[in-house]
This record gives sequence, C-alpha cells and structure tokens, in this order.
Amino acid sequence: MSSAHLIVVRHLWVLRRGRPWGLLVEGIFEPFLYLLSIGVGVGQLVVAGPELTRYAAFVAPGLLATSAMNSAVNETTNSFWWRVRFEKLYDAIVTTPMRVSDIAAGEIAASTLRSGLSSTCFLLVITALGMVRSWWALLAVPAAVLVAFAFSAAGLAVATLMRDVHHQQYLQLCMLPMFLFATTFFPLSVYPAPLQPVVAALPLYQSIELVRGLTTGTPDSGTLAAVAYLVAMGALGWWLAHRRLGRMLLT
Repeated sequence: MSSAHLIVVRHLWVLRRGRPWGLLVEGIFEPFLYLLSIGVGVGQLVVAGPELTRYAAFVAPGLLATSAMNSAVNETTNSFWWRVRFEKLYDAIVTTPMRVSDIAAGEIAASTLRSGLSSTCFLLVITALGMVRSWWALLAVPAAVLVAFAFSAAGLAVATLMRDVHHQQYLQLCMLPMFLFATTFFPLSVYPAPLQPVVAALPLYQSIELVRGLTTGTPDSGTLAAVAYLVAMGALGWWLAHRRLGRMLLT
C-alpha cells in the first residue's frame, strides 16, 4: 500500500504552521500585478474600448498557466532541494517502510495540490473581473491541476540533478524566456513561420493553449493535444524523478 499521502499530510501541516497566506500571495498577487500592468496598462496603448477587455481576457489565462508553472517548479526545486541537501529529511524517511516511489509520488502530489489551489484562486479573481466568458472555464481548474502536475514532476526530476544552490539560476534562465515568449502576451502568429514550431514545442505554450482555450470558450483539437503533451511530460518527469531519487537516497 502506498504511503505517498503521508508526504502530502506532512507538507500541509508545515504549511499550516508556517505561511498559509503564501498560497494567496503566490497564486494571486504576482500574476494580478502582471495582469494590471501589461494586460490593462500596456493594453491601453495598443487597443481601446471593448478590445482592451478582450486583450486582458487573452492575457489572463496565460498568467494563470504561468502561475501554475512557477508555483510547481519552485516547490519541487527550491523547497525539495533544501529538504534533501540540508534538512536530510528523506535520509530518515527511507529507513522506514516508506519507499522511494512513495516519496516521489508524495512530493509531486503535494506540489500539484499547492499549485492547483493557488491557480484556482487566481481563476476566481479573473472570473470576478469578467475576464472569463465561457462555461468551459469550469474545466480550467482541472486543467490548471494538470499543468501543475506536469511541471511538478519535471521540476522534481530537475531537482535531483542539481548539485549546488546556484544551479537554480539556470532553471530560471529557462522559465523566464518561456514566460515572455510562449504566447503569454501575444499570439503564436506574430512569430515567423520557422520559429512557430519551436515556440509550440515549449511546455508553457501547451499549458497556455489548454487554459486559454477553456477560459475563452474556444477548445479545439489543439486543446486535446495540449492535454496529451502535459500528461506525457508529467509521466516522464515522474519516472525520471523516481529513478534519480532512488540513486540519491539509496547509494
């Protein structure tokens, strides 16, 4: 029987005693500032009237997907890496009946839950602001959870490869360009044709396509492709994290 849920319970207990409001700050405050500054502020320099509202509604799901990505990656790299390298938490856990596979599954589940909750909070905010225009948006909650799962699994796999704290800066060198160029603020059509497949291959682009298709009420075959992409990404990340974590803790 899997004991992965014990990892989730442990993290929830720590969160409750530590900084439970961090979920709201992380999930709402930062993307909301981007939404106001770029979606509304810069948007006024480009469009006006009803078009401004449509542009803000275009940007909002991109920020929602980005929020899920950032929360998931930060949780499974920064926090997990600290617990492994300094707190030595898992060196003690592996001496119990809990298996390495339980640790990997529990870490991914805890990160997915946290990221999914913060993303859902932001979804409620943009819905209240009138930036969600379709009942398809109800599926944006499980979509955000899927995005969180994919990046949590990938982040955990990357964390097992990190040897020093400054290696996290290299990860940011990947995440920041994705945030800026994975159609968060403009459509894929603005890129030259040779670059469009490159951008479309980015995991954040697929995440934004999934969430945007639901919040704007325009799901299509690309939405299903994004689901398949993220499921495959999450499964591969989970498998790599399990293998690498076993080598770290059992050798």
